[in-house]
Amino acid sequence: MNAAHGSHTTRAVFYTCVAMLAFAGNSILCRLALRDLSIDPASFTSVRLASGAITLLIIFSLTRRGDSLRAHGSWLSAIMLFLYAICFSYAYISLSAGAGALILFGFVQGTMIAIGLWSGDRPGATEWAGWLLACAGLTWLLLPGVEAPPAAGAAMMAVAGIAWGVYSIRGRAEASALGATAANFVLSVAMVAILTAVTFSSAELTTRGLMLAVVSGALTSGIGYVIWYAALEYLSAMQAALVQLSVPAIATAGGVLLLAEPLSLRLLVSSALVLGGITLALLRKPPQT
Repeated sequence: MNAAHGSHTTRAVFYTCVAMLAFAGNSILCRLALRDLSIDPASFTSVRLASGAITLLIIFSLTRRGDSLRAHGSWLSAIMLFLYAICFSYAYISLSAGAGALILFGFVQGTMIAIGLWSGDRPGATEWAGWLLACAGLTWLLLPGVEAPPAAGAAMMAVAGIAWGVYSIRGRAEASALGATAANFVLSVAMVAILTAVTFSSAELTTRGLMLAVVSGALTSGIGYVIWYAALEYLSAMQAALVQLSVPAIATAGGVLLLAEPLSLRLLVSSALVLGGITLALLRKPPQT
């Protein structure tokens, strides 16, 4: 029993850590592309989702021979994926990185916890304590230096957070992480086609922006989301909401290394609080069956 629980915990921690690094990578790639005006938000979203769909379709075809993609995913999940991606890109036109991350993951948490409670999930005391500790760390990191965000950008990021929360909850019920993610990305291409047709005349593309969007779509989105779906198998709704609080802290650390942002004591302390809270929440043992 102890060995089984240890294996369960190891897989949960490994999948979750890799997924959170991928999510943080998406934020950094999007900042790099939009900050330097290397690509417009609509084109970034379109290339991101299309390249993710192509990558996942190839992987699915090579590893799941005999399996039909039609048996996986859903239009609702694909719509949530597209809605998250497009709102995420447009929100970062006007929002600072800190304000955007705070709004996004605040609404992700609220959505996932609300759905979890509605579905009968009852968080334990350690999960609530971990959530509060992580929230305190995130608040310490982001609030003191964040100005009031523009209403339009804040609304966009709030919608992105709600959409990602719904997408994540739906992912917990999927039998195949790869099949579901591949199918959802492929279905989202229909919406990408419409977006491209509407925004084609105002598109701005550079080679650098295109490459950043491709990497975001193929690696940190496509493959990253497969790993996230796999991680969801081992996480409660409360835990899944909580661990995503680490993304702003990880992305900020990436900004220090890649964008030459200053490293402060506040960053170190807040990151310790966030990661400590996550660890506390993940210590909950799975329910006995």
